[in-house]
Amino acid sequence: MTDLQQAWPMPSAPRPIVIIGTGGIVRDAHLPAYRKAGFTVAGLYDPDLVRADTLAREWGGLRVFGSLAEAVAQDAVFDIAAPPVAHASILAALPKGATVLLQKPMGLDLAGATAIRDLCHARGLTASVNFQLRYSAMMLAIADAIRQGRLGTLTEIEVHINLVTPWQLFPHLKPNPRVEIVSHSIHYLDAIRALVGDPRGVFARSFGHPTSALADTRTSMILDYGDTLRVLLSINHHHDFGRQFQDARFRVEGVTGAAIAKLGALLDYPKGEGDELWITPRRDPWARVPLAGAWFPDAFIGPMANLQRFAAGEDAVLATAVDDAWQTMALVEALYRSNDQPGTPLPSQRTDR
Repeated sequence: MTDLQQAWPMPSAPRPIVIIGTGGIVRDAHLPAYRKAGFTVAGLYDPDLVRADTLAREWGGLRVFGSLAEAVAQDAVFDIAAPPVAHASILAALPKGATVLLQKPMGLDLAGATAIRDLCHARGLTASVNFQLRYSAMMLAIADAIRQGRLGTLTEIEVHINLVTPWQLFPHLKPNPRVEIVSHSIHYLDAIRALVGDPRGVFARSFGHPTSALADTRTSMILDYGDTLRVLLSINHHHDFGRQFQDARFRVEGVTGAAIAKLGALLDYPKGEGDELWITPRRDPWARVPLAGAWFPDAFIGPMANLQRFAAGEDAVLATAVDDAWQTMALVEALYRSNDQPGTPLPSQRTDR
């Protein structure tokens, strides 16, 4: 199993990166990933200059730009690690034809995603969205196993999340009318799309929790891929009863084989546990696949590598281009629309006489 693809190829001539936004995800994932990959970070910008300066010092004195105009004047690839409400204004400030990586989600709803996509097209931007789970070592390996036919015709994809998420680390989510699917489960939905494409239809119910001020933090989803492939997601961010039965699992089964990935980053986040990948041919013992990297931070290398390679003509496909990301947002929108629809009522016990 060590022959499975686990990393995206690196660009032959990496360009420097300007990061716009200096929140926790930049500290915990973007900067560690770029340092590990050998990418040069040309500087940081954040409207909160104190926060930007603090982070810059933590990372050895990175340059801090004093304004957005100064940041976007650089000859660089732009990594927009800002909340989605800020994306449009930042994109509008970029030079025409710039190369840019956008933090997910691509807007808070499909209308926002459409506006972002159209703005990128209008300004001629080479733009991708940072849906990094599909670039993780475990998901790239599962995708390669599927391509090689090791699992056979797929019959099952299940995502099971039952743990405690420290939502207090994400205060910007409090006012959002949509939270769980668009800000968390979107990772799994994008990874599923990368494996098997778009579903025919969806069912979803998303719930809040008595202990949370957020709009929704628990979700049940079913994606319709026809009569053979069953795809479902069960997401609960409030299993606060100890580690023993907490779970973060992505399961893929086929007629001739199966794979199960442990999403270790989610367990005791942000410290996390190690990711794991197990694969078995039918009726053979499960074998643990040694992983070349973790979801956090290693998977954050992949989107930037693909973007730079595509911009340089080294990759034929930009895997998470804004047009593909729009399709992930369309799936999210369909799930929220399903959530807004009433369920099928039970037949009445009364009968007409």
